Amino acid sequence: MNKEILEHYLATSLFTDLGLYKDLVKQLPDDVRKLGLLVRKNLIHPSTMHFGNTGTNIDLRFGDMTELPWWRQREDDNLATAVAMVAELYRRDSRGFVNNRKVADKLVVSCRHTALVMAGILKAKGVPVRVRAGFASYFDEVEFGDVSSDHYINQYWNEKEKRWTTIDVDGCMSIKHGFTFDPFDMSDGIFHFSAKAWLDIREGKADANYFVNKPERGLIVVVWALMHDFHCLMNNEIIYLHYTALESFKRFEKITEEELKKIDNLAQLMMNPDENFVALKKIWEEDKEFRLLKGGLI
Repeated sequence: MNKEILEHYLATSLFTDLGLYKDLVKQLPDDVRKLGLLVRKNLIHPSTMHFGNTGTNIDLRFGDMTELPWWRQREDDNLATAVAMVAELYRRDSRGFVNNRKVADKLVVSCRHTALVMAGILKAKGVPVRVRAGFASYFDEVEFGDVSSDHYINQYWNEKEKRWTTIDVDGCMSIKHGFTFDPFDMSDGIFHFSAKAWLDIREGKADANYFVNKPERGLIVVVWALMHDFHCLMNNEIIYLHYTALESFKRFEKITEEELKKIDNLAQLMMNPDENFVALKKIWEEDKEFRLLKGGLI
């Protein structure tokens, strides 16, 4: 692997840098599986909070949701960066990452945030890693049905095997019955990367409505994921509320064929981000339409 690429994914961003907590997290397990499970046990996904002790959590694998105070809500907006989440974990329990954290002291955050924490810890340990945005169909969540829902995962550089290893820390404990794969070493095709989803739809190989970002579905949600994934590849793991100009509903409704082909080109490059790293960096450094954001207070 090109040294420049590995250095790029070893570098931290506003969202993944752990600041003064870097030395603390170095003491956590080096084994990615053990580390991932430890991280996951300190977080509650908003859907788990919503469904309580039913579905995936009927065996209380994520803890007894009745122990959560009634006023607790998802905390994604309040804890947008990895350092904010780690700091809050230590504030609520000075032991930090532990297997027996009280349910009331866990963070209620979604997949992007889990991937940020994992990325921050691995980077602090000297492991190149990147956050990826796409879709997953392997969750045991009845609300989604037979679709592929928007999701964030990680890829870390396995130095021993000289390859990127795809892992799903957020979903590692809630895989649908019948899906037999290792969430800490996922084979190609299990996670639906947004670039392939976009191109498959554009080429008539996939149904756009198969891809969902509640409550929306279709090509618009795929372009959301694609742009977020592009930013993740450039070490800019933007929050859910931010988006590029092309992604707004009003703008996307009037998108031209020329603009669609421009997105096609980006997706083609993202199909192999290492091989096309220089071209992707050039777009990042020169294309305002793909880089500048809207939403929130921007």
